[in-house]
Amino acid sequence: MRILLVDSDLQAAAHLSQTLRTAAFTVDHTSSGEEAIEMLRHYDYDLMVLELMLNDIEGYDVIRRVRAARITTPVLVLSALLRPQAKIRAFSMGADDYMTKPYDSGELVARLQAVMRRSRGFSEPCLRIGNLELDLNGKNVTVEGNALHLTGKEYAILELLVIRKGSVLTKDAFLNHLYGGIDEPEMKIIDVFICKLRRKLQKAGASNLISTVWGRGYILREETAAEPLPVPVSSMTRTASELTVA
Repeated sequence: MRILLVDSDLQAAAHLSQTLRTAAFTVDHTSSGEEAIEMLRHYDYDLMVLELMLNDIEGYDVIRRVRAARITTPVLVLSALLRPQAKIRAFSMGADDYMTKPYDSGELVARLQAVMRRSRGFSEPCLRIGNLELDLNGKNVTVEGNALHLTGKEYAILELLVIRKGSVLTKDAFLNHLYGGIDEPEMKIIDVFICKLRRKLQKAGASNLISTVWGRGYILREETAAEPLPVPVSSMTRTASELTVA
């Protein structure tokens, strides 16, 4: 999951970025509120972590302008402002959660995961698609209760597909999610990852989850039971006649 961290305190931002990366988040940092707004306009983030006291504009203005632009990226405010009025104002502008500094790293990570789950329509940390279950907290995947062993990149791709079930994800989106613009390989590597992931899913008994949308990317659709074949009218008539004779 990709997070935009907005904080003018470079030392605090570096410490938090490391904490989030240790928890398997991809983090982009900016110290500017204006730049944060532009980044949200052009890139697809799962969540923004925002300090209200910035050097250029107030964090409140960042939230207000983001929501006015109809950008729905969840916002968790992480600020040194303790007074209730600060929290009330942040929520009224469109923030999704509010934590104060100093903070507990474990609680922060848990809140981030909860906010992102809710934003995607999930209420529990375990996401189920057909016979596949993905545990966001433990980063574990099981199929029919049996553990499925994936590489870090394979898990990240599957996690993104599951969280955004029903949405077409481009190869650029996967590259951005996996590498965050740093030392990105050629785009065809995504096809390789998807191919290996499909094979593992099929071998485990969870086939046909990932579909290719030609010219656009990939999409995960939940398996649906096959509809029964219709009974021919002639057969129904004949059966009714036989029952009448009997």
